[in-house]
Amino acid sequence: MQELLRTITFVFVLVRPDDSPPSVLPVSLEPLLMTIRDACYMLGKELCVWGLQLSNPEIARLASLLELKGRTACPLTTLELIDCRMDLWSLGRLGRALPCSCLHSLVLDYCRFRNEEMESIFSGLENNRRLQVFSLRYCGLGPQSGPRLGSVVCQSSVRELHLDGNYLQCPGALALLRPMAEYAEMQGKDQPDSRNPPQQLQAKERTSSTSNQTTKPSGAETGKTASGKERRKKGIKKKIKYSTEAGPWLVKLYLADNGIDGKGKEGENGLLEFTQILTCLIKYSAHLREIDLRNNVLGEMAATDILEALRARKTDACLRCQAENKQEDCVVVWGECNHSFHNCCMSLWVKQNNRCPLCQQDWVVQRIGK
Repeated sequence: MQELLRTITFVFVLVRPDDSPPSVLPVSLEPLLMTIRDACYMLGKELCVWGLQLSNPEIARLASLLELKGRTACPLTTLELIDCRMDLWSLGRLGRALPCSCLHSLVLDYCRFRNEEMESIFSGLENNRRLQVFSLRYCGLGPQSGPRLGSVVCQSSVRELHLDGNYLQCPGALALLRPMAEYAEMQGKDQPDSRNPPQQLQAKERTSSTSNQTTKPSGAETGKTASGKERRKKGIKKKIKYSTEAGPWLVKLYLADNGIDGKGKEGENGLLEFTQILTCLIKYSAHLREIDLRNNVLGEMAATDILEALRARKTDACLRCQAENKQEDCVVVWGECNHSFHNCCMSLWVKQNNRCPLCQQDWVVQRIGK
């Protein structure tokens, strides 16, 4: 039974019904947080709070729980505060707790932030080695948020960044992508990235932990005894040693519906510069696997440049195959127009459009091979 409980995790969800009468008392977060802490309850890994007004005492208690270490460590690895209202003090307190937390995923969708409020969160994510998923969908972010987002991604272990429904426009999106693209280009041209990606680091940590348990001699064999407390300390040191390095490690980027077009004050030049940086990132990044640019008016020229970057990408597997973790290389298909693409990608393309994506001639397969 104990082994079964170790594999079960619970998700705590707090939400106030839309049709609740004014006489109903507001939903409070504090009783749940106090119970988790006092009972050392370790099965609840996710906390989701939707549509609540969070007071300063509630955020203070949540931040204190996230900062717990040692025998009463915080069990939470996912925190979702969706469409919640928090003041500047609360966001500052939450931001100060993030570097000490064990969160792997932070979702703040539909929370409307001003610049100074957003800075409180950004400051808590710099040099964060644990957080891998960061979501700010429909948070009212403008172009001025782009540089800080780029800095956070480059100085943390964030692998998935969700920014759908904001208004970064070309300047904000450009500032977000530029440091990642420049780093990827430098690594791609000079030498392969010698650092391990997060998945390999985690695998190394698990392998090292298993090896440590199976090969290390016991106290009886060495004539020495070690207390459980000492063994726990050694395990903690081992985990710290193999923690994920700072990025950029971005694998998935979601920028749908961000007003990225040529209609801003920068005009077509802004869109052209954004396209150049984006194609550079696609071409040279060793980790990027998925980009969502829906509901942005990029134009046919940008689409052509992106397709060329995908073809020139320094990998034998396309983004789709990488996302599905396929081990084998992609098969290439050539058309009679002499343009070539990954066969798995082109097979999906021709279901909706039977023309070559580059020259728009009727697509007729010439040959298939590697």
